[in-house]
Amino acid sequence: MVPSPRHTGLWRQPDFLKLWVGQTVSELCSRITRDGLPLVAVLVLGASPGQMGALAASAALPVLTIGLFAGAWVDRLRRRPLMIVTDLVRALILLSVPLAAAFGFLDMSLLYAVVLFSSICTVLFDSAYHAYLPTLVTREHLIEGNSRLALSSSLAEVLGPGLAGVLVQALTAPVAILVDSLSFVVSAFSLAAIRQPETMPAAPAERQPIGHEIIEGLAAVWHEPALRALALSSGTRSFFGNFIGVLYALYAIRELGFGAAALGLTIAMGGVGDLLGALLAQPAVQRFGLRRTLIGATLLGGLISLLVPLARGPLGLAIAMLMTSQLLGDGLRSIFSIHEISLRQAITPDRLLGRVSASMNLTAGGIGPLGALVGGFLGGALGIRPTLALAALGGGILSAFWLLRLPATVDDENH
Repeated sequence: MVPSPRHTGLWRQPDFLKLWVGQTVSELCSRITRDGLPLVAVLVLGASPGQMGALAASAALPVLTIGLFAGAWVDRLRRRPLMIVTDLVRALILLSVPLAAAFGFLDMSLLYAVVLFSSICTVLFDSAYHAYLPTLVTREHLIEGNSRLALSSSLAEVLGPGLAGVLVQALTAPVAILVDSLSFVVSAFSLAAIRQPETMPAAPAERQPIGHEIIEGLAAVWHEPALRALALSSGTRSFFGNFIGVLYALYAIRELGFGAAALGLTIAMGGVGDLLGALLAQPAVQRFGLRRTLIGATLLGGLISLLVPLARGPLGLAIAMLMTSQLLGDGLRSIFSIHEISLRQAITPDRLLGRVSASMNLTAGGIGPLGALVGGFLGGALGIRPTLALAALGGGILSAFWLLRLPATVDDENH
């Protein structure tokens, strides 16, 4: 009798299921804070546009400033205890918002601090999280594990905004954030319940100065052909992708005539695409192989993005074209991301996982703001449609060009 897929693989690994359940709850509730904190600033504190920009900058700053240090630190420590601590610290940080609202001392300076310090914890948690999975599951289960974790993130993207809206409406924005605070406690307890022992990091006497360890992580990415190809491709994709990020809403509203509701529904299709991509990631690599899946998802994603600058005609047709781009494009991006992370985890030595993850994240995250600036400039100089077309072609063709340098042996990492 052939066992049901429901009872094979990671479904039969209780420690992974504990991680998965905790992260599913945390991912879903984190959307409440993502949408709720700006509402606190606008509705409760009457924030100005400049203050809203500073709030967004507070969230982005830690990735650029401490990302590499976080990766090196993660490789010096056991990852699971660090994840538990950062979960509990984030719970306390977010708890300060409803408490401050209740006692009358909530102001923008507190929100800046909440966003900044919770983002620092998130950088540390994410570095440890991606380094921890390969120690919890075997290599042949990495794609399955990342697919399930991506599925949780996709479900949160689909359901989270609605949940956030209901809770903000029913409880007020500051109190709604309390739900996210509690979700981090749930995540911490789920991690604490894992029984599988974790490999001990290097003893302090064996460590190099932290600057040397950071350079070692960067060198590991550059000297490993597969990691170098992934880093260059992700950086290129991030650069051109930020053209679209800057211009998308402006284009949809001013040139295509979208209303706020149509724009919101169109963007929501991206969450559905993420969900489908998470479900299809494993079958795709089984059918086409890892290398062809990565290259194909990148090329097709770029071609599908051309639907955005090509959209015109009746409003219904334009909405359909952008919805199709969101659905298929985000689905392909999800497939790529799952396999990119899985390949990175499979080929990186355990002692370097944190630093390699941080280096890869910095490559994409660091070039993203430059892409936003260039995209905004080109949108004014060339026009929005030509700039969006350039973004689609650059994000597809140039990103895939780097992936052509992936060694053929990467397909062996799937076995």
